[in-house]
Amino acid sequence: MPSYSPQDVQDELLKVIRTSQDTVVEAVKTWVETVKAVTPKVPTPQVPLVEKLPKPQDIVSSAYDFAEKLLSSQRQFAEDLVKATAPLRSLGGTHEEHGAATE
Repeated sequence: MPSYSPQDVQDELLKVIRTSQDTVVEAVKTWVETVKAVTPKVPTPQVPLVEKLPKPQDIVSSAYDFAEKLLSSQRQFAEDLVKATAPLRSLGGTHEEHGAATE
């Protein structure tokens, strides 16, 4: 039975996700072209101050920039917790020995 490293599993999962995303994007492109072909031309309504609204790509970019900062902050927090608890983990013995001693 082959063994897979966690990195192999993660890489494969990311590959499957990316393939699925590409498939969805292609389906949406096809759908948009179909809708454009059958939709009558109508004049674009003039919405006041529309130029002041953020563009969809700016909203996505801003949201992911924030998510990256948040994830980075959470990673730093988790790493700091691991460092802070290091003295407890270096007391000696294995995890199993500590569990057996408390039973």
